[in-house]
Amino acid sequence: MVVGGASLASGASDKTLENRQTAFNGESNARARYLAFAKKADEEGYGDVGSLFRAAARAEEIHLNNHAAVIKKAGAEPRADIKPASVGATKDNLVKSASKGEAYERDTMYPSFIKQARKDGNQDATKSFEYAQAAEAEHFKLFTAAAAALRKGEARDYFVCTVDGYTMAWLDAKKCPGGTYETVK
Repeated sequence: MVVGGASLASGASDKTLENRQTAFNGESNARARYLAFAKKADEEGYGDVGSLFRAAARAEEIHLNNHAAVIKKAGAEPRADIKPASVGATKDNLVKSASKGEAYERDTMYPSFIKQARKDGNQDATKSFEYAQAAEAEHFKLFTAAAAALRKGEARDYFVCTVDGYTMAWLDAKKCPGGTYETVK
């Protein structure tokens, strides 16, 4: 059986697999979009915002890799349909990313996916979704703050947890499972 572009292994929940595929596709598109937004921010002289978008793109890559591993564990193949990014001015990209992307994932998409994964007893999917939801909540805060304080500036360091994609403006290794993180500029 094929669900959401991923073949279904016997015994797996159709809905949880479909949710994993939706999350994989969404994170893949978010990564591509944030890389395009980083380029635009750099072009407009907002180096710090470019750094933030690159850090968020790295976090989305971690999320999509986590989702892909859970999809593969279910015997399916992850697939993404990457759409071209609609790139606007940097402030618009920040506001749109926070209000339409991260807020939706934090408040609507991931909570429903977590609920379904728990119902199905799928601990791997639950953990992958919970990791992403926490990181998306932090992206929302970072994007909102950056939009409110938008100013020209140099690139800066952000810190991205390599396990769950949690993104930090200031390093707090305790927020990373295992304390492993990457510096992204």
